[in-house]
Amino acid sequence: MEQLKHECGVALIRLLKPLAYYEQKYGTWRYGLNKLYLMMEKQHNRGQEGAGVACVSLDAPTGREYMFRERAEGTNAITEIFKRMDDSFAGQLYMGHLRYSTTGKSGLTYVHPFLRRNNWRSKNLCLCGNFNMTNIEEVFDCMTAQGQSPRIYGDSYITLELMGHRLDREVERLYAEAREQGLQGTDITRHIEDNIQIANVLRTTMTLFDGGYVMCGLTGSGETFAVRDPWGIRPAFYYQDDEIVVLASERPVIQTTFDLRAGDISELQPGQALIVRKNGESLLQQILNAEKYSACSFERIYFSRGSDRDIYKERKQLGEQLISPILKAIDGDLAHTVFSYIPNTAEVTFYGITDGFRRLNHDVRIEKVVWKDIKLRTFITEGTERNDLAAHVYDITYGSLRPYEDNLVIIDDSIVRGTTLRESIFKILDRLHPKKIVMVSSSPQIRYPDYYGIDMSHLEELCAFRAAIELIKDRNMTGLISDTYRACRTEPQAKNHVRAIYAPFSVEEINGKIIEMLRPEGMQSPVELVFQSIEGLHKACPNHPGDWYFTGHYPTPGGIRMVNQAFVNYVENVLKV
Repeated sequence: MEQLKHECGVALIRLLKPLAYYEQKYGTWRYGLNKLYLMMEKQHNRGQEGAGVACVSLDAPTGREYMFRERAEGTNAITEIFKRMDDSFAGQLYMGHLRYSTTGKSGLTYVHPFLRRNNWRSKNLCLCGNFNMTNIEEVFDCMTAQGQSPRIYGDSYITLELMGHRLDREVERLYAEAREQGLQGTDITRHIEDNIQIANVLRTTMTLFDGGYVMCGLTGSGETFAVRDPWGIRPAFYYQDDEIVVLASERPVIQTTFDLRAGDISELQPGQALIVRKNGESLLQQILNAEKYSACSFERIYFSRGSDRDIYKERKQLGEQLISPILKAIDGDLAHTVFSYIPNTAEVTFYGITDGFRRLNHDVRIEKVVWKDIKLRTFITEGTERNDLAAHVYDITYGSLRPYEDNLVIIDDSIVRGTTLRESIFKILDRLHPKKIVMVSSSPQIRYPDYYGIDMSHLEELCAFRAAIELIKDRNMTGLISDTYRACRTEPQAKNHVRAIYAPFSVEEINGKIIEMLRPEGMQSPVELVFQSIEGLHKACPNHPGDWYFTGHYPTPGGIRMVNQAFVNYVENVLKV
């Protein structure tokens, strides 16, 4: 319902045969380019602010361009980019990226891939990623202490420059080695390009970072790589045969593009890199020691495509596990209850709920109560007119329930800020005059910000946090705010001190306050919230234990430090204490 932005989607292709092979077998030299286009379109859900593509040609003669890049902004960026591509994009290495910003920075400058140029092919580096680094200040200080002076302060650019610096050192190591062997001129170049060890570059770069990431890169001399963070926070899947090596952020993207079975595709493991050398040799190398596995559960609830075999099953189970609390909320009165969902991401969970009721031999009444209209865009930027327009993002099916007799159960995947509930959903559902509205979330209460690639970095944005603060004020417990503030300032690395804000209250108490805060003036229908339990989440998604946005258990030191700083910022800038 409340669209969350996610950073980002990646697609990587390495052709292992000469281009003439694909032209003869598939009828076009654009085989790799066409597959990249499909992979990017299939991941359009992961980024609609911009897109970019990079290509390396191993056949380009000396003095001709061999590394190409195209970028564009906006929801039509993919189409715009591929329209521009001519014969110059006939290469063997392709890399694509879809961008959502979690930093608030926009413009073509911030659209991946990022490119670092050099007259030595082996020193050219192109980089893109699905990532967010929590310790960029520390890495920046490390770079400046070495004498570097980055031109842009941002995790994407700093990662490029740091990795580029390490790539330079690797090339220089091989240059010295070649000279010791008595090689000269282009023989030195061939020695460097045939022996470069990207694993060395990655090990001396990625050890400095704290965060969730899948980092992909190409070098001008033909090296291809992708590396995953050691906690496994961000996802990556790959496939290889004798024609091609591919990697993407989601498994069904590769399945559909190449007509494969789920079992044909492998998942890149935490701390692992997939590397394809210039000669086409592919290998998996452990770059960083794997840490406590913390794969993002929000990928399963919301971000990744529900067409994945396992995600589909998990989302249905998330729904089925909500049957008992739903029955309690409607006092068991299924005969006078209509079930529906918020389009479109909650649809699979809705099937899980209704299928679960049927397995219990309960008949359920299903209606498409809520419709999502086109995204309204307006020049009106403030005032009551804007709020009135926001209220019409969704519409309802009039006559879909019996006024004042039927309960209405509405399923959504998550409730984050509550803005859409207050400004649109509750107002328009109230027009149907249900006996009671039960708003169901397939995820638990979102209590904490994310610092690994999702655009919820401020505590005050989260309706659960605002509700806890209001409960503290209602009960004259403001000393808890002061104590937490002091702990966050004095011991920011020790633990997540913000968890103390929620400790005095039950889920039900916070639910009640959320309803009180989000209920529009004049609304008549009673409302009850039902959230997924933490236990239910892990039962449905056992292989994705990362739950920091719900529990506050951040997997990395940087996440802990940042949530404590977020509370300090809240007290100083919002409460102004």
